[in-house]
Amino acid sequence: MENMAEEELLPLQEAAAQVPTPAPDSARVPAPAPDSAPASAPTPASAPAPALALAQAPALSPSLASAPEEDESKRHISIQRQLGDLEKLAFVTEGDFDSANSLNSDNLDTGNKQVCPLCPKEKFRACNSHKLRRHLQNLHWKVSVEFEGYRMCICHLPCRPVKPNIIGEQIFSKMGAHYHCIICSATITRRTDMLGHVRRHVNKGETKSRYIAASTAKPCTEILKETDTDVQVCPNYSIPQKTDSYFNPKMKLNRQLIFCTLAALAKERKPLECLDAFGATGIMGLQWAKHLGNAVKVTINDLNENSVTLIQENCHLNKLKVVVDSKEKKEGDDILEEGEENLGNIKVTKMDANVLMHLRSFDFIHLDPFGTSVNYLDSAFRNIRNLGIVSVTSTDISSLYAKAQHVARRHYGCNIVRTEYYKELAARIVVAAVARASARCNKGIEVLFAVALEHFVLVVVRVLRGPTSADETAKKIQYLIHCQWCEERIFQKDGNMVEENPYRQLPCNCHGSMPGKTAIELGPLWSSSLFNTGFLKRMLFESLHHGLDEIQTLIKTLIFESECTPQSQFSVHASSNPNKQGKRRSNEIITNLAKKQKTDVSTEHPPFYYNIHRHSIKGMNMPKLKKFLCYLSQAGFRVSRTHFDPMGVRTDAPLMQFKSILLKYSTPTYTGGQSEGNVQSASEDTVADRVEMSVNDKAEASGCRRW
Repeated sequence: MENMAEEELLPLQEAAAQVPTPAPDSARVPAPAPDSAPASAPTPASAPAPALALAQAPALSPSLASAPEEDESKRHISIQRQLGDLEKLAFVTEGDFDSANSLNSDNLDTGNKQVCPLCPKEKFRACNSHKLRRHLQNLHWKVSVEFEGYRMCICHLPCRPVKPNIIGEQIFSKMGAHYHCIICSATITRRTDMLGHVRRHVNKGETKSRYIAASTAKPCTEILKETDTDVQVCPNYSIPQKTDSYFNPKMKLNRQLIFCTLAALAKERKPLECLDAFGATGIMGLQWAKHLGNAVKVTINDLNENSVTLIQENCHLNKLKVVVDSKEKKEGDDILEEGEENLGNIKVTKMDANVLMHLRSFDFIHLDPFGTSVNYLDSAFRNIRNLGIVSVTSTDISSLYAKAQHVARRHYGCNIVRTEYYKELAARIVVAAVARASARCNKGIEVLFAVALEHFVLVVVRVLRGPTSADETAKKIQYLIHCQWCEERIFQKDGNMVEENPYRQLPCNCHGSMPGKTAIELGPLWSSSLFNTGFLKRMLFESLHHGLDEIQTLIKTLIFESECTPQSQFSVHASSNPNKQGKRRSNEIITNLAKKQKTDVSTEHPPFYYNIHRHSIKGMNMPKLKKFLCYLSQAGFRVSRTHFDPMGVRTDAPLMQFKSILLKYSTPTYTGGQSEGNVQSASEDTVADRVEMSVNDKAEASGCRRW
């Protein structure tokens, strides 16, 4: 049948070529579906059978006579360059194909009645040419979408299936208006959606279509540099909705944390099988291979074909050898001769991340999908090697930060509310999900560190194989009792017995003084430590070794938070002035301390923290945060700052003691009255005495200086 159709169209193409006016766009209208094609034998060109067959369904029309694709160079008739080309199609729909070949601009205004080529006959009846022109211009042409000189007019033909509406016993099938995309042949109803659809094609560089011959020039790209690694990015690289290869410059801190983690793991054993499950541009895997060399064997995976191509180009840009499907690329051999000798190979794969992690075993796996990572945790722990590391980056902060509580319940199975410690709550939610996934695979975890910043939540855990480790990990997932009045919190006690009054577990007495229910149960959450002091010290050493200055402040804060004590030899040396002691001296101190830390010791720090502004007393000036930390330490409590909140205080003091010390060292605001002035002077004397006593104690004063 295809050969028959070609024989029928050859004479028509020759006739169309003799027309002096540029009318190839309206020369012929092929049938929309093979069902309407005639099953009879081919007829000569002079016979009216082809014209009748073409006139029965005005679904498609050839767009460009000069397009390189012959069979695929047919676009929908709603896509035209000029309004006049759309008017000429009205004659073709009437069935007079020979008259369409002899059309020109002068005989358009004839008195013959014509039908609209973009509307069904039952919706728009045949009319005169001037009415048809007004109809095409007002209903179809004015609301069209322009793209590279073409107009995608709105179409009312039955091109897309619409579900019938049943009203009573009658069935009405309403055919909605729609647009035909010139790039991907999609049908879209709304004009705003069509504009966004075409804009996404342009942002992705997908201007090539089956209808328009694409230009040989590639879309403009940009080369960025991060940590001595060059990466080529696509336009709009920082907007995930507009590009396949997403690159977020704000996640530089995240990439440096993961790099220091891998560098610390490489000191234990080498070579390491490392996986970047969602490569995008491949920037993270490139940094691993370029700076760690032969100590790691990097695999970068992505399911999108454009991202895989971009990853290979970025590998060649950084003079790294690329291995695709266990076969080395020929282009990489010549490029490698110009590069360094110690640069390792990078294996680039294109498959689903779950499938890849089921097929191969790795020592280090990094998961950074767009959103939640719960769909990939089971596959990650299935084949991870013993004492390996799994790092999980979750960017669904709307659900983790209790802005979308129903999404958190669906993804993580947790009940959460907005609290003053919501960032640490988010980190413990992710760790609990990771712990449950590892326990299902008969593996346990040891949390190395958990970070929750503005844009992401990063959790890094070490895998411990065996059912015993899995049982110990599962025991650390507990529920939290949270008081909604004073925001006091405590983990539920272990045991299977149902407690008659769970409010007794809270240190506060809000339930006795307030009517109704005052507490809520949150979780399940991770109840153990979030930091490993020894591993964080080794990460700090690696950051100094590789010159990552931006990440050192955060790692030091994590070390202070994990120790949760102002008296620490490591803390005092690490926070010393770099101008007084050189970088070499600082590196020696960190190296010696890292060597002393033979095993990773995870010090149990107090869970959660208090915000000093949240618990400040109205009408009182609270003390400076550094002084308040000293006052808590003098009272005999463990205390430190936290990276979760710049005004947060991590301490093992109960909330009542916390408030009493804050009230004790707060001063009333000046109101101008005599009585208020006496109270203020008395409070100032008390504070002065306290400060003088703390200054006399040199040990405690030295501990205050570190803050």
